[in-house]
Amino acid sequence: MRALLDVILLALQLYVWLLIAHAVLSWLVAFNVVNVRNDVVRTIWNFLFQITEPVLRPIRSLLPHLGGIDISPIILILLIFFIQRVIQLYLYPAVI
Repeated sequence: MRALLDVILLALQLYVWLLIAHAVLSWLVAFNVVNVRNDVVRTIWNFLFQITEPVLRPIRSLLPHLGGIDISPIILILLIFFIQRVIQLYLYPAVI
């Protein structure tokens, strides 16, 4: 059972890094540092969008409009950190 919890913790940590990569890439695209017409950038953009958007969309629908600021990745990362702490402090020690 601990192995399963370790895999879940690892997957959550990997998803946090994907969220950070998506946020940074969206900033780079918005400020014209990278161009989505490049095949490599477009492939990475599409992958990160397809991985993160299904989870971020419900959070965005609950948040009020804040102008051009999107805080949904921050909220999701905080939620993931909370889930990780619950697993580490309550579930992991209870497993024999």
